[in-house]
Amino acid sequence: MISITEKTLQDLEFNTVLQTISDRCHTEIGKQKALEIVPYKNKEDLLMMLGQTSEYLSSFTNNNAIPNHGFENITNDIKFLSIEDSFLEVSSFRKIATLSDTVNTLLLFLKKFHDYYPKLNEKATQIEYTKYLIQKIDEVVDKYGEIKDNASHDLINIRRDMNVVRGKVNQSFGQALSQYNSLGYLDEIKESIVENRRVLAVLAMYRRKVKGSILGSSKTGSIAYIEPEATLRYSRELHNLEYEEREEITKILKKLSNDIRPYTELLKQYQDFLSDIDVISAKAKYARKINAVLPHITEEKRLYFRDAFHPILFLNNLEKKEKTFPQTIELKNESRIIVISGPNAGGKTISLKTVGLLQLMLQCGILIPVHERSETFLFDRILTDIGDNQSIENHLSTYSYRLKNMNYFLKKCNAKTLFLIDEFGTGSDPELGGALAETFLEEFYHREAFGIITTHYSNLKILANELPFASNANMLFDEKSLEPMYKLILGQAGSSFTFEVAQKNGIPYGLINRAKKKIEGGKVRFDKTIATLQKERSKLEKTSLTLKEEESKAREESKKMETINAKIQEKLERYQELYDANQRLIYLGQKIDDLSEKYFNNKDKKVLIGEFLKLVEIENSKRKKATAKEQKEKAIIQKKVVEEVNVKVEEIRAAKKEKKIKAQKQEAEKPKVTLKIGDRVRMLDGKSIGTIDKIEKNKAVVNYGIFTSKVSLDELEFVQAK
Repeated sequence: MISITEKTLQDLEFNTVLQTISDRCHTEIGKQKALEIVPYKNKEDLLMMLGQTSEYLSSFTNNNAIPNHGFENITNDIKFLSIEDSFLEVSSFRKIATLSDTVNTLLLFLKKFHDYYPKLNEKATQIEYTKYLIQKIDEVVDKYGEIKDNASHDLINIRRDMNVVRGKVNQSFGQALSQYNSLGYLDEIKESIVENRRVLAVLAMYRRKVKGSILGSSKTGSIAYIEPEATLRYSRELHNLEYEEREEITKILKKLSNDIRPYTELLKQYQDFLSDIDVISAKAKYARKINAVLPHITEEKRLYFRDAFHPILFLNNLEKKEKTFPQTIELKNESRIIVISGPNAGGKTISLKTVGLLQLMLQCGILIPVHERSETFLFDRILTDIGDNQSIENHLSTYSYRLKNMNYFLKKCNAKTLFLIDEFGTGSDPELGGALAETFLEEFYHREAFGIITTHYSNLKILANELPFASNANMLFDEKSLEPMYKLILGQAGSSFTFEVAQKNGIPYGLINRAKKKIEGGKVRFDKTIATLQKERSKLEKTSLTLKEEESKAREESKKMETINAKIQEKLERYQELYDANQRLIYLGQKIDDLSEKYFNNKDKKVLIGEFLKLVEIENSKRKKATAKEQKEKAIIQKKVVEEVNVKVEEIRAAKKEKKIKAQKQEAEKPKVTLKIGDRVRMLDGKSIGTIDKIEKNKAVVNYGIFTSKVSLDELEFVQAK
């Protein structure tokens, strides 16, 4: 059973969250219910609500969107229906029919998709499904909200008679209009409507000549509005029938009200069910907006909010297109109290409020913006002391008010309490206030309460370091610019950067030194040490980020190399297959060449055919039967490989050609040697070396030892003189 004071709700700005949810409701009852959300006292009910909200949230991203749940408020209609012998108007019945139809649609939908929405369906199964209300109302009221002609036997007859009389009224009026218009008694407008009745627009000078009842005149008095005598008679008859119709409709509505009256409680349930769905829907829409999830709720005493956002700050920054920094905070038995220190405007209070507000939201059945692997347990109490607590009404100073609040904490604090205190111990003499705050902290610690406090007091930082199950934390600051980085670092106290910030803001260095001398040297050294440690932590944080980025890049490069290696391996395998296939074809070509040579020598066809068939059978024994699809795929792959090889071959040929041209060019650029008899030479594209025996014009006879050759002098390359 959780206990939350009004002050805690104000400190954590919980009503702002409720207002945001309320604005997302469709119905007035839903809006009101959203503003009245309070923490659940029963764990089973809380888990049920969280589950229902989570299921509704999932409906936004799957293909089974939950049907409309909107309805018109029938609270007053239900109250009126509860009165004996009362009857509802037609519009009320139309609202009831629509409400009943909406509920029925939802019930059937949730039953059909119970695998997707088990908890919502469990809620729906508690509501009775019935078509009786819709059927009864549909027998009497049409879809336009009018009483049907066949609602009763008497009503059919009355309305039939009314139609006949209306025909006579129109007929008699038409005859009178035609008669008096031909006589020139009527104004240009000829007719008008007075008291919902058709009248003749008679010129005032002829009003005595027209038989009928005068129902009025124009503002100038130039026109008299007269209902013709014949029409008047039928109009009276019509009025009587209209009276009978009203009486019959009243009788019908009374009967219908009596039929519906036993279902008054069910109608209350219907409205309550739909308004609950409206609130669940609004919570789900809010969750989608702030990227909220349902964290794991554990029995173990551990609060672990990973990448937690303050929802109000998140939405405000979203509107301003500014970044919101998430925090990761953990409280457990081994570290149940965290003391956050550091300079102002660094985000200490926001971190404190984030934990309190998210825990409160969760225990009120609202999903929270944290990483899905976050987890927490349920507290019995959440106690807060945040912000300016000066009470003008009670004439209490800030410190007196805070002491009164601490007294309340001491009365209520236990092992299932979460306490959140901002600027712990301020408002009094630093020495005395710090000592008292230290005593309070020790008391909360011994009661095994979980909590987070923010402070500038060194003694509280030291105490958190000394207590086994407490720890320090600080908000990370940039060591150069002294600008906040809005990141909570656990395990180390934070410096207030008092003198550093003062110097950054232009306070003369001499004044800062004088201030340092006025306080104990130990405190300055302590704060300086903390500041140094904090700067080192900041550097390590940056180094860690850089290393992570480099590691990530290395992983990406490694993946790219693996992909490239796999592709190369695949190409090598395909090239090997192509090479093997070509080698096989060369072998077959050689075999066929051998057979051709044998046949050339012996001209024996029988031997040739036998040898050829034997060769074919041997080759076919190696083949595997492939389907048409496999053959097609193989052909495509083979074609692709051949194309790739051809491209490579062309590249190699082009390179060789270019190399040859380059060599010829270099050769051409060499000084030309005049060849003479006895010089040792070789052909430009050859390797054999011979001796020139004879030169005739531009040709030379070259002796290679075994044979001689006559070659053009331009094709010979000088090797050695005689």
